[in-house]
Amino acid sequence: MSTRTTTQAFLDPTTGTVSYVVWDHATRHAAVIDPVLDYDFKSGHTSTESSDRVLAYVHEQSLHLEWILETHAHADHLSGAYHLQERLGGRIAIGENIRQVQATFRKIYNLERSFLPDGGQFDHLFKDGETFRIGAVEATALLVPGHTPADMAYQVDDSVFVGDTLFMPDVGTARADFPGGDARQLYRSIQRLLALPPDTALYVCHDYPPASREARWQSSVAEQRAHNIHVRDGISEDAFVAMRTARDATLGMPTLILPSIQVNIRAGQLPPPDDNGIAYLRIPLNTLPLHKSP
Repeated sequence: MSTRTTTQAFLDPTTGTVSYVVWDHATRHAAVIDPVLDYDFKSGHTSTESSDRVLAYVHEQSLHLEWILETHAHADHLSGAYHLQERLGGRIAIGENIRQVQATFRKIYNLERSFLPDGGQFDHLFKDGETFRIGAVEATALLVPGHTPADMAYQVDDSVFVGDTLFMPDVGTARADFPGGDARQLYRSIQRLLALPPDTALYVCHDYPPASREARWQSSVAEQRAHNIHVRDGISEDAFVAMRTARDATLGMPTLILPSIQVNIRAGQLPPPDDNGIAYLRIPLNTLPLHKSP
């Protein structure tokens, strides 16, 4: 493992999301990956407990926040990126294919005319293979589409933050049935990650552990290749696509998909308030597919 950086994980047990702070020892510059804004579905209230844990850690370690990195526009939690930026600074970044996701969901939500699907809500849009720095440490943005068209993984030294592309080996892989998702692309993206050196550390964005173990979020390329229930060595692309397609057809939509994506394509900002000063989330009826378990 790297001696140049520290990675601190923060688990949000409500959504199973893992956020990370990665920081460079030499400069104490840091990046936050996939922060969470808490949302109570029943009341419509947002709160900042999850992001404030990250904020407190940054202050305790006397870190300078350079980047707030989103692996994709999440469907299972609202982003805490804007909340953190208001208090800590830093540039909010995501992959450049977010424009495609924005264009798709702008139509689904029938968003206001002023919302432009150009990625301008973010401070930086990464291209595939683009390098950037967290302090003195070089990092690389890797395009890994399939779960969504805009999924990115971030390689920092000998660690990769894979977003929703991979889960822990006993959980498998992300679904590929959201608008713009593609199981064949997902397989190829995973193979790109699994072609990295065997001891490369892989940090997942979610864990949905079986009852037999506690939540975990770190594995390795070697562990995934040997044990991942969906894509271990020997499982072909066609077999994966058949499995993923059949499995996805039984999955209901995530509870927070409709509230979350309209916030996350805005880099974590809530929609603009109406003339009464209240911001509203839009819930399109009878639009997303309704899957029922057999």
